Amino acid sequence: MLTSISPLGERARHNRWAVTVTAYVLGSLLGGATTGVVLGAAGSVLPRSLLLAAAVCAVAAVVDVVRRLPTYRRQVDEDWLVRYRGWVYGLGFGYQLGLGFVTIVTSAATYAVWLLELLSGGWRAGLLIGVWFGLVRSLPVLGLRTATTPERLRVMAFRLDQLSRGAGRVTVATLAASAVVLGVAA
Repeated sequence: MLTSISPLGERARHNRWAVTVTAYVLGSLLGGATTGVVLGAAGSVLPRSLLLAAAVCAVAAVVDVVRRLPTYRRQVDEDWLVRYRGWVYGLGFGYQLGLGFVTIVTSAATYAVWLLELLSGGWRAGLLIGVWFGLVRSLPVLGLRTATTPERLRVMAFRLDQLSRGAGRVTVATLAASAVVLGVAA
């Protein structure tokens, strides 16, 4: 789906890539903010626990290594690409991605983010976590900015696939490091 929002695809649909991508990133930020605010507010009645947050990160790192992740196979609706203007599907796709739970969940880090938002102590901290999550989730689309021909799009899609394989290792390392930092801070 990500390669659908490329300069080549947007030009074919008579849309401007920059407008669609801006809406996509904004939508992802808003989706992350929504989840962060809701979970942060809901968790405001829970006691803050850095030790529990460390445990959440550690468990997520282990789950990502073992690769036994519960998820379901829902993608965004591809029909939107021909039904709506670029900024509309950009905003809609981004928002769904930023929410994190309405599309395929590929990493335990997503579940960890929700739990960290819940354990954050309030809606403001949840908002910060959610916005960061939304931003990180939206950034890969920027890698397609040079995909202006079919051949370049194929090359970029291959590169993104290769990078996504390495991203799993970075995610595990980040979760493990977060667990250590939070555990020491506790």
